[in-house]
Amino acid sequence: MGLDDKIKNAAEKVAGKVKEGHGNATNDESLKAEGQADQSKADFKGAGENIKDAFKK
Repeated sequence: MGLDDKIKNAAEKVAGKVKEGHGNATNDESLKAEGQADQSKADFKGAGENIKDAFKK
């Protein structure tokens, strides 16, 4: 995985945590769920990149 991809995934995960936290603070279930989805998407992308890297070796 390239450094650029790692940075983008980390930023997406952090943004998801912020959204989830804001959703918790304001009792906005929609925003909370969106934040959790963003985090899951970042995790999924990271796992995919790790798999690609494993096959390159």
